Amino acid sequence: MRGFGFAEHGGPERLGYVDVPEPPPAPGEVRVRVRAAAFNRLDRFTLAGIPGVRVDLPHVLGSDGAGEVDAVGEGVADVKVGARVLINPGIWDGTCEACRAGSEALCREYRIVGEHLQGTATRFVVAPRRNVRPLPDGWSFPQGAAAPLVFQTAWRALATVAGLRAGERVAIVGAGGAVATAAVQIAKLLGAEVAVTSRSAAHEGPVRRLGADAFLRTDEAHPLDRVLWEWSGKKGVDVIFDSVGAPTLPLSVRAVARGGRIVVIGATAGPRAEIDVRTLFWRQASIRGSTMAGAREFDDVLGRLARGELRPVVDATFPFEDGVAAFARTDAPDRFGKVVLLGPPD
Repeated sequence: MRGFGFAEHGGPERLGYVDVPEPPPAPGEVRVRVRAAAFNRLDRFTLAGIPGVRVDLPHVLGSDGAGEVDAVGEGVADVKVGARVLINPGIWDGTCEACRAGSEALCREYRIVGEHLQGTATRFVVAPRRNVRPLPDGWSFPQGAAAPLVFQTAWRALATVAGLRAGERVAIVGAGGAVATAAVQIAKLLGAEVAVTSRSAAHEGPVRRLGADAFLRTDEAHPLDRVLWEWSGKKGVDVIFDSVGAPTLPLSVRAVARGGRIVVIGATAGPRAEIDVRTLFWRQASIRGSTMAGAREFDDVLGRLARGELRPVVDATFPFEDGVAAFARTDAPDRFGKVVLLGPPD
């Protein structure tokens, strides 16, 4: 079957359509006819090649997907062919100590669809039954593809890892990425006062409509640490949600409150940062890493999405044949939300 991805690691020039085997559902698995797939920053890293992560080539991109159940494997009796579903892209083994304790995100065998496994930008994708969930009533397939990875990532980072409490101040570093659109909504839902930082004024209206209390422009004359310090009344920010990495983490440390938490969920602008540890211990603050989510966390946030307490944000939808253009859109400075690629036509 045909998928959008790459046959060799490299830059965008390596992108194209590849042929991969059509996957049969193994026992306990569900096969989904993909109607919409969505890109994440992870796809760019996978394309370039992540040290220590081996992928089978050719490789199909896309972690998020929504569509219709096409077939089920042996032992799956509670899912009907034709059901409208979305996929949780985080795969765990279910047998290790962490999984047995309900902490699937800490599974040593944790894998992600589209990174360690073939992705969703193709006709069919298979997943364990526990990773397939009904598409919320009234949702389109692009909405279903826009939600899973970013909302579970933001939910775990803020609700579980940061332990965000009502009344605290939260700063979301960077406005245009889809995970930021999820984090703003989740932080507000949890009762926080929320500021979003960005270098682009174009993002102010959209983030305020999502509920942000403040929009803070940053540039060379107004660095991140200074604008956050001023916004917090020179007390520091309780929780800083940082997906940028190297250029922003040292500044986030300088802006964190006493007892504050910096949650790092990505490194889009570089993985290595130099920080002043004296600030951390003097303010008794912490830097915490977080990625993806466990089964209960995924179902918690999906339930809130289904009830309309949160909503996925779709920036643009492209037909399957326009995969290269869709991928390029993920780098557009005015992008706001997820870029969705429709599944191949019947």
